[in-house]
Amino acid sequence: MTFSENIIQLRTQRGLKQSDIAKAIGVTVRAYQAYEYGKSEPRMAVLIRLADFYNLSLDELVCRNAK
Repeated sequence: MTFSENIIQLRTQRGLKQSDIAKAIGVTVRAYQAYEYGKSEPRMAVLIRLADFYNLSLDELVCRNAK
C-alpha cells in the first residue's frame, strides 16, 4: 500500500472529510488533497502531526516495515 492509499483508507474508515483532516493537521484542503492524490508529499512536521492524529508511528503511516 502506498502512503496516499493509506491516508485515504485511514480517513474513510473513520468517516472523516478531507477538510476535517486538513484542519486538524494545519494545512489547506488543497494541500491535503495533493497528499491523497499522490501529487506531493508532506514535510516532516506535517507527517508527524498526521501520525499523531491517527495515533500511528511514522513507519506505519508511510507504510514502511520497521526492521
